[in-house]
Amino acid sequence: MIDLIRLRRRHILLMDQSCATLGHVLSRVDQETATTLRDAHDGPKGWTVVEVVCHLRDFDAIFRNRGVMMRDQTGCPPGAALPHFDHEELARQGNYNAHDLRQVYAELVESRRQTIAFFEALTPAQWECTGIHRERGHFSMDDAVVQVGTHDITHLEQITRILFNNV
Repeated sequence: MIDLIRLRRRHILLMDQSCATLGHVLSRVDQETATTLRDAHDGPKGWTVVEVVCHLRDFDAIFRNRGVMMRDQTGCPPGAALPHFDHEELARQGNYNAHDLRQVYAELVESRRQTIAFFEALTPAQWECTGIHRERGHFSMDDAVVQVGTHDITHLEQITRILFNNV
């Protein structure tokens, strides 16, 4: 049988480690590089490093807020209706590429601190709360905790691809 408590702790640790790993990757990236090199995988409209970090910052808060919605619903479960966000539209509205890389990363670190604290504070009953996501369907608190780290890894790979495929 799976030890859910241990598995959840490992995913919370992954949240911390992936954010720290991102910081190490970004430590030698200057603002010009972060705003000019683009993800060639996605063509000329591919994101820059700073745009990806802005996306990570914004979605860290979105993921946490979905967890809060599931936790705070009355009569948890049956399942809160979880909002969907268009990441491309958020990037356009937020003018991501105009942001300062160091500031955005600092904001992500603070958001991540809050996200980790949120998951660490959940009671066993709160871990049972669920939601319904428009694209994913049934969504559990365990899905939410796993989503953060896997989302980070996807974009860490993207950032390294941007930086090293353009050398």
